Amino acid sequence: MEDFIFNTTPSIFQKWGGAAELAAVVRSIPSAAPLSRLLFVTDPGILQLGLADKAMASLTEAGFDVCVFSEIEPDPKALTVENAVDVARSEQCDCVVGFGGGSSMDVAKVVALMLGSDQPMSAMFGVNQAKGLRLPLVLVPTTAGTGSEVTPVSILTTGTEEKKGIVSPLILPDVAVLDAELTVGLPPAITAATGVDAMVHAIEAFTSKSANNNPISRHLAKQALLLLGTNIQTAVHSGTDRTARSNMLLGSMLAGQAFANSPVAAVHALAYPIGSLFHVPHGLSNALVLREVMRFNAPNAGALYAELAPLVFPDIRQDQSQDAQVAECIERFGTLTQSLGLEPGLRSVGIKESDIARLASDAMNQTRLLVNNPRDMTEADAAAIYLAAL
Repeated sequence: MEDFIFNTTPSIFQKWGGAAELAAVVRSIPSAAPLSRLLFVTDPGILQLGLADKAMASLTEAGFDVCVFSEIEPDPKALTVENAVDVARSEQCDCVVGFGGGSSMDVAKVVALMLGSDQPMSAMFGVNQAKGLRLPLVLVPTTAGTGSEVTPVSILTTGTEEKKGIVSPLILPDVAVLDAELTVGLPPAITAATGVDAMVHAIEAFTSKSANNNPISRHLAKQALLLLGTNIQTAVHSGTDRTARSNMLLGSMLAGQAFANSPVAAVHALAYPIGSLFHVPHGLSNALVLREVMRFNAPNAGALYAELAPLVFPDIRQDQSQDAQVAECIERFGTLTQSLGLEPGLRSVGIKESDIARLASDAMNQTRLLVNNPRDMTEADAAAIYLAAL
């Protein structure tokens, strides 16, 4: 049996409509003194849609003083975290809730840590560089995609437009609340992009070259991919389907647990510059390069892709060669993303051939991800992948 470490969120509360019980969830967190002043981190769209109304009503009715910080943008900036910390300190907040997509949850994680630690944010970037304590933290995802509610990772955009990660079990929340009712109103495009993001998490966790790729992560990745692959079409095209929405949120969480311990690789490394430079949503960025990265990795990861293929495409013929199965699987991931209504290539999001050199150069900065890829990748390889994905 290989050696490994597996960390995850210690408590997961799954219930349709569970966000309305948020006060009881916060009260359940052990604390030296009763929690009373809460920073509620979310984005303007969540507030405008009323998705947070029941959760905030639960908190105020239970006697919490709730300070709302809603200045969360896609690909959140490090400066946004610092602004949230300043607000929380001025309001003397003693706990943090992250309510929304990956951006809101990633910001909430670092805010909770910075409020409990005297370490500057600049020293936290990297793997296991964060130190100190954090405030009590609850995360509530409103999309089925990032899995951030169970990952020890926060991705922030620095002043240079480069994405950097803070990776530490210190930023795992005390409780994750899975309320699939919050995802019912998601538009098809967001449902598709976030769903593919979760599928990429599962694929990359299963095939990761990380020394911590472990049997728990592999099992979770397969179960996640099965749930996601068999429900994503229904969730996108029949968004009020309760079973599909619940299975997508659970699948996203399981994929998050998997890649939190067996880290993602080149799909994410190549997706990050697309998001940073062209402001493309993260899930869509992943979808745009997924097929070509899988094609590049196939010589090293073919057997693993063949094992995953029937979970998403059960009708792939098993009587053909493994190479044929893998080739069909890779092609069908490309057609899957288009059948979900996602953009077909990098040109469709405004990327030109003249942009490829900059993208490839920036992708090479994602060393913490590229080291996990099943096949070593050079800058020239990355450029060729981007070119094929145009």
